[in-house]
Amino acid sequence: MEVVAAQSVVTAEHVEAFRSILGEANVWMDEETLQYYSHDETEHLHFLPDVVLKPRTPEEISAIMQICHRDRIPVTPRGAGTGLSGGALPHLGGVLISTDRMNSILHIDERNLQVTTEPGVITEVLMDAVKEKGLFYPPDPSSKGSCFIGGNISENSGGPKAVKYGVVKDYVLNLQIVLPTGEIIWTGANVLKNSTGYNLTQLVVGSEGTLGIVTKIVLKLVPLPKHDLLMLVPFRSLEQAGEAVSAIFRAGFTPSALELVEVDALQIVSKFVDSSAVPITEDTAAHLIIEVDGNHIETLMSEMEAISELLMQYDIGELYFADDAQQKAELWKLRRRTAEAVKVNGYTIEEDTVVPRAELPALIRGVKELGVKYQFHAVCYGHAGDGNLHIRINKPGLSNSQDDPQMIEGLRALFALVKSLGGTISGEHGIGLIQKGYMDIVFEETNLQLMRAIKKAFDPHNILNAGKIFD
Repeated sequence: MEVVAAQSVVTAEHVEAFRSILGEANVWMDEETLQYYSHDETEHLHFLPDVVLKPRTPEEISAIMQICHRDRIPVTPRGAGTGLSGGALPHLGGVLISTDRMNSILHIDERNLQVTTEPGVITEVLMDAVKEKGLFYPPDPSSKGSCFIGGNISENSGGPKAVKYGVVKDYVLNLQIVLPTGEIIWTGANVLKNSTGYNLTQLVVGSEGTLGIVTKIVLKLVPLPKHDLLMLVPFRSLEQAGEAVSAIFRAGFTPSALELVEVDALQIVSKFVDSSAVPITEDTAAHLIIEVDGNHIETLMSEMEAISELLMQYDIGELYFADDAQQKAELWKLRRRTAEAVKVNGYTIEEDTVVPRAELPALIRGVKELGVKYQFHAVCYGHAGDGNLHIRINKPGLSNSQDDPQMIEGLRALFALVKSLGGTISGEHGIGLIQKGYMDIVFEETNLQLMRAIKKAFDPHNILNAGKIFD
């Protein structure tokens, strides 16, 4: 769906001012560039910005924001464009600020287990850099090979390791941000404990670029685990796979990853990447990918054996253990490319639900029932260990969740189900543009008014990523 941007508010004088700040080479207005930055990975939505700016320093962003604040120009901050909720879509036109050039790791502090980085660093590049020092940055979204760490901050990203290690917010110590008015501030301090006033750092994490533009990030690190083991468990019942997740934790185990992939999604991604690494029989309904990590291999082997014995009470097939690093990498490749594969195969609408993990069977059952009622097909996969289920929807002839009244009604029913199970409508992808119409399901108007008041305090003219999360 092509959507025409709002009437341009960027004048020739503005463009000339941006060129004086950034240089000619970092101000882009050609059609190819505007089209490239008009979309992210959210469904099939396109909104053209008026101009794309590529600053290198916080001071350059500050100068840009002062102009935009003065003249009420909409600004959309953007990282790598891997988002799934429309957070980086310039739906109001105006200025798009790309952090492509802010891509340096500034300092790895081995004494204090910290790293200071710019927002345009690819997440996996950051992980590999600290790994060389024997350190570990755990949050690892499926797009870690292409997404930017700044985007992860904006969405409070998670990933498979979140079940044991937590999400991005658990590692952010301090942020430098440029406010919508142009001021540059640090939100906290580079310390592990901080009870000094309101926690602005955690307020900015997950705020989807609506409160400020992150320009420097200080992250906590942990020592790198020496070993990990990986097991694949086929289930003949999707609901039993969900039940087993809760049982593993109730038995006292905390895997470093516990992922669920429904068989339809697994077949699609196996074909997509031309892999036969995962055996699929006719009676397979879903697989659980279970990983444990730590420093003592004997302990890990004992844990895997105990988890295997626990799972024997369920209707499962033959357990598969990854014997070496190559086999582990092949299994993780299948999991991490699932979203890409199913989207190519028509599952363009993705919802990012999260419920208490014991409620996963009820959520899975409800998704299938809603699919029948509202005439769509859904595949489920995701971070089952923390109750975060990604639901990819394919409705013939429909590529966007906003285009069909029946689809909207079905999604409201889905989110009402999630709410009734004690969950919420996004675990790690954010609200952005496409889910803001459902916020009333999980929040009272008082909650939304408080959020709007916070937004106004940071952004009095409502120019920075306006219209995201709420209108």
